[in-house]
Amino acid sequence: MGDLVNLRRARKDRDRRRREDEAAENRVKFGRGKVEKLTAKAQDALEARRLDGHRLNAPADPETPPDSRT
Repeated sequence: MGDLVNLRRARKDRDRRRREDEAAENRVKFGRGKVEKLTAKAQDALEARRLDGHRLNAPADPETPPDSRT
């Protein structure tokens, strides 16, 4: 015969673990200093420029009409 499990206690334990996991994620996500945030932002911008530099077709300029021969 199996062990008796208090379902209310099991639900509370499960919810507590989920909240702890979410808190840990938020500490990593929002717990950075200003210098770290600026460094990460600069790194993301650099990666985006590098990725755009490897494109075969340049993105269309939204300000110029598609047929600019007129």
